[in-house]
Order: sequence, then C-alpha cells, then structure tokens
Amino acid sequence: MTISLIDVILSQTHTTGQNRPSEFWGKSAKFWLCPTLLFAVFLGFYSNVFGLIFTWQREESQSSPEVHHLQGRQERLPLSQDTHRVVLQQMQLEKKESSEGDCHLDTCRIPEVPRLLYPKAQLLKPTRVDVLVMTPWFAPIVWDGTFDSAILDVQFRNITVGLTVFAIKKYVVFLKLFLETAEKYFMVGHKVNYYVFTDQPADVPQIPLQEGRQVVVLKVRNYKRWQDISMHRMEMISKFSQQRFLHEVHYLVCLDVDMKFSDHVGVEILAPLFGTLHPGFYAADRQSFTYERRPLSQAYIPRDEGDFYYMGAFFGGSVPEVYRLTTACHQAMMADQANGIEAVWHDESHLNKYLLYHKPSKVLSPEYLWDTQMLQRPPLLRKLRYVAVPKNHAEIRN
Repeated sequence: MTISLIDVILSQTHTTGQNRPSEFWGKSAKFWLCPTLLFAVFLGFYSNVFGLIFTWQREESQSSPEVHHLQGRQERLPLSQDTHRVVLQQMQLEKKESSEGDCHLDTCRIPEVPRLLYPKAQLLKPTRVDVLVMTPWFAPIVWDGTFDSAILDVQFRNITVGLTVFAIKKYVVFLKLFLETAEKYFMVGHKVNYYVFTDQPADVPQIPLQEGRQVVVLKVRNYKRWQDISMHRMEMISKFSQQRFLHEVHYLVCLDVDMKFSDHVGVEILAPLFGTLHPGFYAADRQSFTYERRPLSQAYIPRDEGDFYYMGAFFGGSVPEVYRLTTACHQAMMADQANGIEAVWHDESHLNKYLLYHKPSKVLSPEYLWDTQMLQRPPLLRKLRYVAVPKNHAEIRN
C-alpha cells in the first residue's frame, strides 16, 4: 500500500510536464517520502501498544494487594464517613459480581457438560400440560417433570449453596428435624453451608453431615414479638451477605425453620432470584392476594397489580441479588416504622412488593412449600418437597 501511494504521487509529477529541476525533485522524493510514511505507520502501531500497556497497568493497579488492603479497611472508617463507607461497600459488591471466579453460573460462564445419557426432550409432547410452566416474563415455574436433575447436577457441580435459617427463642426445637431432613433431601451431592441464626448457640444440635457441608452458627439477639423477629431477618441476612456470604457461597436459600424436607430439593431451584408460590394463593386471582393495601406503607400494592403471591418462608438467589432484596426490604420496613405503620404480613408483604417490581428469574411451584394439615393435596402436586411441621402457633410464638 505504501509503495503504490508513492507511485501515484510520482506519476502525477511526471504527467504535469515539469522541467528538469522538478524531475530531480520527483526522483529524490523516494528517498525521503518512503521513510516518512513508514515512520508514520510505526508511530500509529506503537501508540496502540503503549495504550494497551497503560490499560493493563491500570487494571493491575486496581487489583493490587494495596487496593484490596484499602477495601479491607473500610470497616474501620469513622462514623462521620458513613457515605464513603457505603460507596466503598457498593464498589466491593460490584467487584464481586464482575469477578468471573466468584459470580454465580447463570451470568458468567456456561459450564461444559460431559457426555450424558438422558431421554430426549419432545418438542411436541410437553411433560406438563396441566399447569403453567413459564411466566409472562419467561421465568420457568418449577414443577416435577419439567427438569432433569442429572443434567443440572453436572451444570452446577462447582457451586456452594448457603442456607439461612432462624432458630430464635422456642423455634430452636425445630432445628434438629430441619437439619436431619435437609441432609437427606437438600442439595444432595453439593457443598452446603447451613447458616443458623440463633440466640441459643449451645442448643444447636450436632448431626452427621455429608462431605463438603458444614453448620455455621451465627449468634443474634432475640426480640419480644415474633413479628419483630420475622422482620429483622431481612436486616440480618443483608448484613451477613455483605460481611461473609459474598465471600463464601454462590447462592443463598432463605428458609423457615418450622418445616421439614420430605423429597428432593436440588439445584433446579437455583437462579439469580427466585420466589416460591404461596400454597394458599397459587390458584387465586390477584384481588384475593393478601398484599398490603394501605398506600401509606412502603409495601403497598394496588388491587389491579400483582403476578403471584410469594411465601416469605422460601426465597433466594445469587448472593448479590439476595443482598439487594433484603436490603431493600429492610429499608422499606424502617421507613414504615418511622411512619408508624407495620405491613399486614410484615417481611412477607415487603418481599411481595419487591418481587412484583423485580421479577424473579425462576418461580417455585407449591411442591416446594406445602402444609398438609391446612390444605388438601391436589392431583397436580406430584411431590411435596418441603412441608410444614405440625405445631401450636400461639404457643411457639409466645
């Protein structure tokens, strides 16, 4: 390209009928024009190289130990710098989300699946025609028959799941059955951290655990009213998500303790954000949902809005998404408290408000939460995976 350009320039000088001095100038142009053009080419090349080097140095400086050291010191900032602390914490959260090694599988790398033998899906023969299996925003609704555990277990083979459960005051009596049945049915074959929030660490039972699973006891205070215990769950999950869950697990599953597992609950539930259909409202219209209907509350939902009614006893997702959810719900409850109002179903009301405007990426069917004493099992529920334990609510909550 450079030589042809020179030839074009010289050909123009030869066709203009210039005298001998100009012919001499045209001939000598090859001696200075060619090096000049080559110099320009190399200058452009090296400017790009230097630009890349500068970018690499900047990225390395951002991930250097000194930067991590500064981020690790954020908890020691004085209270007068609360705003700066929030900014630093948000930056740390965003860094966590953008790190390929730490983020959840849904938004990072698609895992390679080894050779497996499984039945082929039949496009014209859906496995379920009796129930809705997809929301209007293309989130799957998980029912028995809509997934293949063998494929999913391989896709999620390298993740660690955190399970949060609150065993405060009299609710500690449910913990042994909860953990025993979880070891039998919950995320079998996968790494699990059971995060037990309790005011009675000495009463947490010792049970045999599968390899790669552990119970982590987190001591918290109790509250006089059961409603306050329920509402402060959001605050505590948010706090510990930021302090440790972000660094220890990929997903969080947030459950009630007065329940037991009765069938398989595995990685089919995992998604960036998921909620579970309330067993009392899965077939109801939106006007029947027990949303908070008072406009003064932050949990208020108008009667002409609503997708589903979600149960507060079973929700979760990736740690960053659960952090956002629990932080937003806690802040909304604090705003309600400042205005002298308490949502009708406490944290569950705020959960439903959040999931209405932050659509979950997966919805769990009532198979994943059922009460055999209160409700008759319909034929569409092929399995009951997580069920309520019989109890006297008034006695336990007192």
